[in-house]
This record gives sequence, structure tokens and C-alpha cells, in this order.
Amino acid sequence: MPPTNDRYGYTPITRSPSFRWPNGANLAIYVCLGIEDYAFGEGLTEDILPGASAPDWVNRSWRDYGNRVGAFRLIDRFAEFGIRPAILLNTDVYDTAPELMSHARRAGAEIVGHGLSNSHTLAGRSASDEEAYVGAVAARIAAEEGAAPGGWSSPWLAQTSSTLVSLRAHGYRYLLDLRLDDRPVWLAAGDDRILALPYALELNDSTTMIGRQTSASEFERMIVDEFDEMRLAARDRPLVMSLVVHSFISGQPFRLRALTRALRHLAAAGDEVWFATPGEIAAFVEADPSRAV
Repeated sequence: MPPTNDRYGYTPITRSPSFRWPNGANLAIYVCLGIEDYAFGEGLTEDILPGASAPDWVNRSWRDYGNRVGAFRLIDRFAEFGIRPAILLNTDVYDTAPELMSHARRAGAEIVGHGLSNSHTLAGRSASDEEAYVGAVAARIAAEEGAAPGGWSSPWLAQTSSTLVSLRAHGYRYLLDLRLDDRPVWLAAGDDRILALPYALELNDSTTMIGRQTSASEFERMIVDEFDEMRLAARDRPLVMSLVVHSFISGQPFRLRALTRALRHLAAAGDEVWFATPGEIAAFVEADPSRAV
């Protein structure tokens, strides 16, 4: 027998709830923008030039570009298409780039917990340490935004066996970490449950353009192809598509130009698509929990 999966059961795509997203849309789309902060010279990093010697100002400056330039341009570009992004936020950004967070707030972005710093990970933490950590993120966002975050995305997509329980203990209602389905899925979280929204593991500029060195034009084609196929499949049942970009990756001008072409293609679908925040999608599902599998 294979190891037991105690988080979710098996529900094939052929056995789906029958409903439509708001305004009769077949396909819900949400866009995530990673806005991150990294400790200098310690912890985990995302590098454009691996193996640079210390002090590593080259990779540091590449990441800093995102919070000085890239994120502003991405937020404004999304607004041109009526898209309010979900900010996957390292809360240290409140201290290191406060003007950026004001800009995101004015754009109506949703704030999703993504750790204090992206030099951190949940991997290897004790249950009590993990719970305190995700609680500190929620408390900081609540203090800055006036409301605690509904969603969580794990730094480096790392979890422990107690992560879902820790998240529910601090009021997180939905998770942006997993792509096990094209539909929202209920995950067991101890005696409770948490909603997993389909999260792009490959339609993700970090894993694809940095991790696998895919070009900006290839990433553009991936977005368009994913959308066209999902749009076709959603005629039979309501589905969710997501796109994940980062300020210092897709905020680079040549990548932003390619991303803009893809966004223009998506926006041309009109009312057939519901551009929403993950919080709005989660709330729609929570209003009738049978809408998730």
C-alpha cells in the first residue's frame, strides 16, 4: 500500500460541482505578485548569478530592483487590465519599502501572508515555532492593513506536518501552495479544514524563467496556452486558473513587455472570465462549501 494521504481525498475532474462564478463566468483567474525581502548575506536567496562571491551585491541588487522599480510597474500594468493582484508579502517589506506597500494598497491589492522574510522557511520548525511564526505574519498584516490576511503562501513552498493546523489557529482560511487540481479543494487541518486554491507551480516566473531558464516569450506562450485550454475545459465545469510572478523577475522590462502581451490576450475574453482576488474566490466557495471538492 502507498503512504496514506491524510490531507485530501480523490475526486476526479469528471465529478465536479455544478455552478458558475459571479456574472456567469466559467473560469476564475487570480494573479499573484511576489513582493519579497531578503536578509543580506544569510539565509535562503533567489539568485540570478549563482555562486557569486561575498559580499554578494550583484544578486542583492537584482532582487532589490523588484521593490524599487519592478513591483510598481507590475501593479500599474495589472491595473490597466482591471486586475487587482494578490501580493504574496514578506512583511519585512513594510519596513524596507513602505512606499511600495502604499502603492499596492491604493491599487486594491489583496495581501497574502508569505513569511517575514524570504530568507526564511517553515521547513524544520517545531509546531510551536511555526505557529508563532505564521501568527506574527498575520499580526503584522492586521496592524498595517486593518484586517488579518485570509490567505497564506509558504516561503519556498515549504511546509511541515503541522502547517495547516498552525494556519487555521491564526485564522488563515485558504492556502496558495499546491496545484493538485483545477478546482478549489478542501484540505484536512487537524479537526478543521482549509481551502486550497489551485496555485501555479509552473505558470510561475520563478520556477520557470529562473529555475528552468525559460525565455520571456516562452513564458508568454505558456500563459496563453494555459488560458486557452482552461477556457475550453471550463465550458463544462467551473475552474480556477492562477498566474504567479515576482517583482524582480517579471518586473524586468523585457519580461514585462512579454507578460503584457499575455495579459492582453486573457483580458480579451471579457465576461467569460472572472478576474478575482483569491480572497474573493475563497469567499464565493465558502458561501456554499460544496463548490469545492
